[in-house]
Amino acid sequence: MTERESEAPEDRKPQSDEARSAFTQPIGVVSSAPVVDDEASTTSEFSLPQGFSVPPADAVESEGSAFTPPRTYSARQSPPAFTPPQGIPVVRLTKEAPWQDRMRTMLRMPVAERPAPEKVPKEDDAGPAVPRVLDLTLRIGELLLAGGEGAEDVEAAMFAVCRSYGLDRCEPTVTFTLLSISFQPSLVDDPVTASRTVRRRGTDYNRLAAVFRLVDDISDAEHEAAGVTLEEAYRRLAEIRRNRHPYPGWALTAANGLLAGAASILVGGDLIVFVAAAIGAMLGDRLAWLCAGRGFPEFYQFTVAAMPPAAIGILLTLAHDYVDVRASAVITGGLFALLPGRALVAGVQDGLTGFYITAAARLLEVMYFFVGIVIGVLIMLYVGVQLHAQLNPEAALTGPQRPYWQIAASMALSLAFAVLLQQERSTVIAVTLNGGVAWVVYGAMHYAGGISPVASTAAAAGLVGLFGQLFSRYQFASALPYVTAAIGPLLPGSATYFGLLHIAQNDVDAGLVSLSKAAALAMAIAIGVNLGGEISRLFIRSPGASGRRAAKRTRGF
Repeated sequence: MTERESEAPEDRKPQSDEARSAFTQPIGVVSSAPVVDDEASTTSEFSLPQGFSVPPADAVESEGSAFTPPRTYSARQSPPAFTPPQGIPVVRLTKEAPWQDRMRTMLRMPVAERPAPEKVPKEDDAGPAVPRVLDLTLRIGELLLAGGEGAEDVEAAMFAVCRSYGLDRCEPTVTFTLLSISFQPSLVDDPVTASRTVRRRGTDYNRLAAVFRLVDDISDAEHEAAGVTLEEAYRRLAEIRRNRHPYPGWALTAANGLLAGAASILVGGDLIVFVAAAIGAMLGDRLAWLCAGRGFPEFYQFTVAAMPPAAIGILLTLAHDYVDVRASAVITGGLFALLPGRALVAGVQDGLTGFYITAAARLLEVMYFFVGIVIGVLIMLYVGVQLHAQLNPEAALTGPQRPYWQIAASMALSLAFAVLLQQERSTVIAVTLNGGVAWVVYGAMHYAGGISPVASTAAAAGLVGLFGQLFSRYQFASALPYVTAAIGPLLPGSATYFGLLHIAQNDVDAGLVSLSKAAALAMAIAIGVNLGGEISRLFIRSPGASGRRAAKRTRGF
């Protein structure tokens, strides 16, 4: 037995690797050079060293190697390569599609699969500086997020701005208070990252619409030679930040009163209830403005604003010998102006689209506002109970139904809500009609059809979301101005009030049931609005929107 044969199998190299050495004579070739013992003698590069024997062919196959093709390999039946012969399908994003759909499509793609922007010939090939583009992007995203826009739409807008100025390898990230964006020129270059914090929030949909128009004009630079320059974008952004509100302060206070009065009509109030609810809401609005001017947090502003409507309702109950009114309608109308429907819809929308951190923060904000309203109303109700005010929790089941008056009240409520949100005057009529349609659908399903209020609310909110998306896609604008005010008639004001009344009268179980109903109605509104928007994207296809992807996770992991 030779020395090679005495080696353990695990100590030997695979023979197939030795057979492929550069000094190995090919199999079947016989060397004609004699073997010389002298080490100094010249040898051929094809000669075999002493003591080396070429292994048979079957040994190569039995040992195997990393370079040996598998036995099942066939050139005709080979598996497809990473890149197929026909190439990766190109996602074409034409200008006919709204920029929101085009940017959402690319944000849900890996960076390597995103289509490169079409280069527009320019005289200056240097282009704008990367830090300035990122700063402009963050400022635009800050205005959108502070205005209540959803996290997905904010990311789409930020990506549209960066891409329009040639920064296609960028990744925007949006949370509740922090915006960040990272741009990496190539795989070998260091990334450039910038961030911005949202300090203040406001409800100015006129400013929101102006920012959407600016992003739409900037995104046209991909397809048109004359786009918006960086300096022009900065100038327009500064004008947007300095713009005046479309409605004066007295109009906002009057709209607050109109909203509360219209809401009281929806729950069965009359003219006296309308006036009382309007006065209570306007007093609460002025007190909230006073607290805001003194630097009080919003939690205390909501608490103070909830007290005047409840106090007026209790006073009318104590004066039942002189005035016969439904105090529950007065208090419920005052609550409608305070319920944070805008933040609730945005929070649920962020959760449904995968932005869970932002959704959790928004919903926590809604909870704090709601707790503030609860504390303010409970203080007044407790005072009323101590004064022996005859507050009847069963009044919710005995309200008269006046369909025509309630339809008119729902439209007036949506109109007042649109003014409070500082919407553009061109959108007020559309959102007013949308609110009327929402109440018609709810009333037909709940009062005439006997369907549960939660299902009726979800169906009406879904129709609001569908119409809002249609209006926004036609105008290439945000859907919030067409949706938020229209869901005003559906807000769970009466269920909230009667739950608090039960708790004030030491009937905690009934109060929790009523508050749970209010929470279910609120979730039905938010989910219905989001579902209506998704249905519009599902059936009303636009060029480039077919490649929009979403995460698939249906097995619980």
